Amino acid sequence: MKKFTLSLKKRVFISSLIAFCIFSGFSDRDEQTLFIQNLLVKYYDSDVNRKDVKRFEINVTNNGFCRYKKFFNNGKQELFSFNLAHFKAMDYYGSAAKGELYLRTKSDDVIVQTRNDRKGDIDSMANHIIIPLKDIEVGELNALSESLQKINATLIAQK
Repeated sequence: MKKFTLSLKKRVFISSLIAFCIFSGFSDRDEQTLFIQNLLVKYYDSDVNRKDVKRFEINVTNNGFCRYKKFFNNGKQELFSFNLAHFKAMDYYGSAAKGELYLRTKSDDVIVQTRNDRKGDIDSMANHIIIPLKDIEVGELNALSESLQKINATLIAQK
């Protein structure tokens, strides 16, 4: 009976340890990406290009991609996308009321795609994305920077 109880305790302990490792590994990255996306969408300044931009989309996926897409009134579309494993730094220029967030990458890691433009469809590379923000506090910018750095470190460790 003692052998059975000891064996059962070991199995329960190992099973719970495995479950903890699995769930803690996934939820942290999901929480970080959700936090980043919600913060960028919440403080996005749609007034900057109101007469030109019809709508925008900001997506941060759980596999580490940050996508910023703008749909213009004339049908033109611009898509900026990069893997957060290539994230280098974040800069904010402006005040708490209004400013621009620069998400910088290590080199030309940002994919820039332009569709339905008069000049034709253009694919190019850049080393940063500029996202207009408004009404954001310093603490929220610091939290955003920390989240970007954490997810960057997680993605680099997985490579």
